[in-house]
Amino acid sequence: MKIKFYALRETIINLETVNPIEFFGVNNGKLDILKKKFPLLKILSRGTQLKLSGAPEQVEGAKEKIDLIVQYLERNGHMSENYFEQILGGDDAETVDNFIDRNPNDILVFGPNGKTVRARTANQKRLVHSAEKNDIVFAIGPAGTGKTYTAVAMAVRALKNKVVKKIILTRPAVEAGESLGFLPGDLKEKIDPYLRPLYDALDDMIPADKLGYYMSTRTIEIAPLAYMRGRTLDNCFIILDEAQNATDLQIKMFLTRIGANAKAIITGDLTQVDLPRHQKSGLAKANRILKNIDGIGHIELDEEDVVRHKLVKAILKAYDKEFQNEQESDEREKQERRSRFNEKEREK
Repeated sequence: MKIKFYALRETIINLETVNPIEFFGVNNGKLDILKKKFPLLKILSRGTQLKLSGAPEQVEGAKEKIDLIVQYLERNGHMSENYFEQILGGDDAETVDNFIDRNPNDILVFGPNGKTVRARTANQKRLVHSAEKNDIVFAIGPAGTGKTYTAVAMAVRALKNKVVKKIILTRPAVEAGESLGFLPGDLKEKIDPYLRPLYDALDDMIPADKLGYYMSTRTIEIAPLAYMRGRTLDNCFIILDEAQNATDLQIKMFLTRIGANAKAIITGDLTQVDLPRHQKSGLAKANRILKNIDGIGHIELDEEDVVRHKLVKAILKAYDKEFQNEQESDEREKQERRSRFNEKEREK
């Protein structure tokens, strides 16, 4: 048996052109990811340098991925841990998403500290294109697929480009069957927790002082869906979030508020309806009966669009599998009941 020996290779990568914290991560979180992805390499960080030692093909593979990350950071300034891990694990151009050569026009908005916000998945990009062509768009999909975040980014872009004069973000004040009346505080204090995800998205896209100004002048308005009744919304970019928790009449009321030079995006997750049992969600019906109307777009997102923690995708798949098993079990029980009924009828 012949044993092959490979000469170790060593290379040093300079990171002077990027923010070391953005590359290595807080508490070296991204560096730890890099080491886990290339366990056969010896990886050392020294100031603004990264030293790789190991088999030549391993060193070369790691260097190619690191060079891509450096180029991205030079251009965009920021990269999330999830995206960092995605690039390191990608073996083809589709996985890497051609992110170095992406058109700068794909960027929806520049947030504070140079952060870029863009559509990151195929369906998110379809959502952007659909909103550019249509005045009303339904975006339906599970949690974590970036429906709301992408919609808010488009609204902020429209405001900054003076396409609209105002942004209105609204959602039903319904969560897990809780009643507003039992929550402490005045009306604003009761409602704000339900609207917090919308504030969080805006915080990523608009500096705090400017966001405060927009809110105080009502250029950006965040309000419960009930507050839309009786209004005519002209020159606005309007987002109805968590629309699965709106009834049929509420969605009809919202859609008929839309005025001249207005755009609306309706987002929702049909698997997470929190309405009381005696109330039906109006989202599925609205999406169905408005399917063939020109000017209304329909986008469906799925677990492949999940951009939160990588475990969210696995969680969604597990719940989908369990839901399918429950449906199959229910169907078997129905068939057994029919069989027993038929047997009794024959005995008579």
